[in-house]
Amino acid sequence: MNLLKYTVSTLLLGATLLASADVDKKVIEFEKQRFLANQGLILKEVTVKVKEELPLKGWYGYVLSITANVPGRGVVNGSDMLFSNGEAVATDLLNMENTASYKDFLTPKVTATHYKKSHLIAGNENAKNKVVVFYDPLCPACQQTIPGMIKKVNSNSQDIALYYYHFPLLSLHPAALALSKAMVVAKQNGLKDIEMKIYTTNFSQYFNSRETNSQKILDGFNKAFKTSITLEQIDNVMVNKELEVDMKAGEELMINGTPTIYVNGTNDKTRRLFGALGQ
Repeated sequence: MNLLKYTVSTLLLGATLLASADVDKKVIEFEKQRFLANQGLILKEVTVKVKEELPLKGWYGYVLSITANVPGRGVVNGSDMLFSNGEAVATDLLNMENTASYKDFLTPKVTATHYKKSHLIAGNENAKNKVVVFYDPLCPACQQTIPGMIKKVNSNSQDIALYYYHFPLLSLHPAALALSKAMVVAKQNGLKDIEMKIYTTNFSQYFNSRETNSQKILDGFNKAFKTSITLEQIDNVMVNKELEVDMKAGEELMINGTPTIYVNGTNDKTRRLFGALGQ
């Protein structure tokens, strides 16, 4: 009798695993079809990175690892999130009672490893409140938010620590890459308050956000801040490495837009958590 139960259980488990694997294949195929619709990208590989059963009967959340060839950047690794019950696929699921997204079950969290002293731009590293921001220097929304954030943190420097990560959105603002590199070099050279200066400067008078000529972008930066940074300096291995580390951190957190703000480890999409600090 026990042997019969064991055999039946094993068969049921095997059938469940096969059904689950079939759903995985459907989700991957769906993602591939989405990429085919985007003619600017050449898909190389899609694999399941994370799969979690949701507190929603029959539904699973997927984090997919994607390798694609992006014009102007070459081979790029990224992530995407999908949900499926085996019959339907969704890019997001919302709880009907509180409108909370089930993405929260899958989204990676900011941890103490992100509170690096090298990324601290305002406040005190020992402050009880830690704020991590991912910004693009040519993102209009970023230009509206970061100056006010810096001012607030400076006014509450014992209570708040503000950590900045470069995350240029190259598909929208190609010029942001060279501009971010220039920021790194300028800071290394001792230019004070570079983040505040960058986000309160109108760079449209020097170049378009779609500009890809690094020299033209650098000329605008040098004119705005009376510096003399060279192409050789911004193409330095260490400068490139710093940008790569920041951007990889954003990709691992599945960030796909800026500004993205985390307050004490929580993604502050509404800015309410940050707004409540210092009060």
